Amino acid sequence: MSTRRRFTAEFKAKVALEALGGDLTLAQLSSKYDVHSNVISSWKRQAQAGLVEVFSGKGEKSNKSHEEEVKDLHAKIGQLTIEKDFLQKAFARR
Repeated sequence: MSTRRRFTAEFKAKVALEALGGDLTLAQLSSKYDVHSNVISSWKRQAQAGLVEVFSGKGEKSNKSHEEEVKDLHAKIGQLTIEKDFLQKAFARR
């Protein structure tokens, strides 16, 4: 039984960009990089979807919302730490 091959993101991007360029057919790219043409088509589709997000600014918005979420979680951790310390002191007095 053969194992699955794993490709780096750089390799996928390189092949997808060549597929988007249209200089070579999928069959030619498939034989050049020893990757099935369906896989190349999938990478090409993913690259096209990613480009739409880059130019629409959605990637930037999700990054900002991620930063806000991290900030809220840090505040919650601080609050829970203070509550835990308070309860430990209260139960230690008994």
